[in-house]
Amino acid sequence: MRQNLQTLMESLTPKLKRSVRTLPKFLPLISFLVPMIILYCIYPDSFEKTWKGRTYYIFFLWLLMLEMVLNWEELHETKLREVKSPRTIAFIIALFIPTLYVITANFYGLNNMIQNYASQNLKMSDYFASNMPVCIEYLIFAVLFITIVLLQYGFVGLKYYSISPILLTIVGSIYLIDNFYPEGAFTPFQMIVPTTATLAAKVLTSMGYRVLWQGVIDGMPAYWFQDPNGRPSMLFKIAWPCSGIDSLLLYTVTILLFLKKSPIPKWHKVVYFVIGAGVTYFINVLRIVTIFIISTSGSLEAVMTFHDLYGPLYSVTWIVSYPLIMLGVEALLGKIGNRKSALAQKAASEIQTKFASAA
Repeated sequence: MRQNLQTLMESLTPKLKRSVRTLPKFLPLISFLVPMIILYCIYPDSFEKTWKGRTYYIFFLWLLMLEMVLNWEELHETKLREVKSPRTIAFIIALFIPTLYVITANFYGLNNMIQNYASQNLKMSDYFASNMPVCIEYLIFAVLFITIVLLQYGFVGLKYYSISPILLTIVGSIYLIDNFYPEGAFTPFQMIVPTTATLAAKVLTSMGYRVLWQGVIDGMPAYWFQDPNGRPSMLFKIAWPCSGIDSLLLYTVTILLFLKKSPIPKWHKVVYFVIGAGVTYFINVLRIVTIFIISTSGSLEAVMTFHDLYGPLYSVTWIVSYPLIMLGVEALLGKIGNRKSALAQKAASEIQTKFASAA
């Protein structure tokens, strides 16, 4: 009995050692999974909002896991025997900071301080001031994640974990820009809105809607329309957040991650990226069209529910599906190429046979 137990332990020891050596690779993921679970328990509704909510944390975790899987072999294992080194001690402390930040911000008044400062010192309206804690949260999480990666792997770690912190930075920055320049006041992003709005109007016209342009109101193109039954819509002023800037950025970071590790030929990657960006943009046009159609019901709540949650899922569904489409197209092109090659070899063989017979 004792000998069997000893044999079992000896057989398990290498596996346990491998598990212990592998565990540090999961620590960056765990360090952010815990605070995000806490945030979900406090604000479950915020994880159901893609605009100025926390839905993108789910995509951050998804991208983080993808990067970890794709770079599994390249990631260096943290050596536990160096626990007493200053860098490792700093790394261990950094792992707890995201959780400590969430606790401090939500239970010890830090979020209230941020909101009050935005309201009183930056003269933001109550709506935009109330969104400031979420904007800052995204940016702080991005900085903390980069810090953890640097302490664990050094600068080479940013090569393996680049897309996920970029996502946090981009989303936090977009929310922050909208808070400081509300209602389409940020000209660089607002420049694409007239084109998007015009395309949406043309789609509605082709569906039998009567679309009336109301001019530019507060720097935003405004539209009013009637459905084929004569029901009027609300007056819509279109700002750059409605044009799908966030979806285009999410598409960019996701597809870049996929293409970075894909064996697809480079010129194919360029074509795929351009086509995918065009489709993502057109899906955003369809999102605006759908918002207009819903507005004929007269329910502002229905419009805002679609605007904040269901509308962005149009783009998200496409973005998640597109890598599978690319793989399918590449597999089909590979089969076509193999078939052409086989036919060419067969034709060459027949020609050689004929020449041999003639000789």
